[in-house]
Amino acid sequence: MTGRSERPEIRSFEQAIAIARVLMTSGRRRILGIVGAPGAGKSTLAGALVRELGPETALVPMDGFHLAQAELERLGRAERKGAPDTFDAAGYIALLRRLLAAGHGEVVYAPRFSRDLEESIAGAIPVAPEVTLVVTEGNYLLLGEGAWVDVRGLLDEAWFITVPDEDRLERLVARHLAGGKSPAEAYAWAHGSDQRNAELVVATADAADRSVSAGVIAEVHRRVMEDWAP
Repeated sequence: MTGRSERPEIRSFEQAIAIARVLMTSGRRRILGIVGAPGAGKSTLAGALVRELGPETALVPMDGFHLAQAELERLGRAERKGAPDTFDAAGYIALLRRLLAAGHGEVVYAPRFSRDLEESIAGAIPVAPEVTLVVTEGNYLLLGEGAWVDVRGLLDEAWFITVPDEDRLERLVARHLAGGKSPAEAYAWAHGSDQRNAELVVATADAADRSVSAGVIAEVHRRVMEDWAP
């Protein structure tokens, strides 16, 4: 891994696709991790990569390992949902290891986080035997503390998305509004708990192999909007 000043930058979606294709031709299953602060565009980029690369790829987000709301309330962590200790990090690591060790013909199932339910759904994502590249995305893939410290060693490559804070916060507020929060609640959450988590995530950027420019995320957003246009 290289330091921040030396880390290669991905400057277009086509470049991202080309790098991912190289990972897919290694002869074994690889895991690509996409990291960034809340609202940076991780799920947007990861989803676009998987759609472009086809059935030999699978998207397995870290968000599937959110602790259940009832458990967060029992632990007194519900108001910090999204912080490192509100996920089952050990479970996520166990899944990554299983994905790498899967035998011939084995389908591995991963959980998916539902924003409608605000809960994780077990066994919702099948990773078929023919998948040669697993794309995983989340905030804490590079975090060097607690159980998270083992994640980095399981990633064949890690990309870190860097976008201006004003763009990221705008997307976060819109996400919270779409999730049913009032404008005041959405603003407070994005600038409060989410921002504290963002500062923690940004501090891990040096552990990435490559950075992804804000222009790539803007390009992918444009493509998504064009696909949805009537």
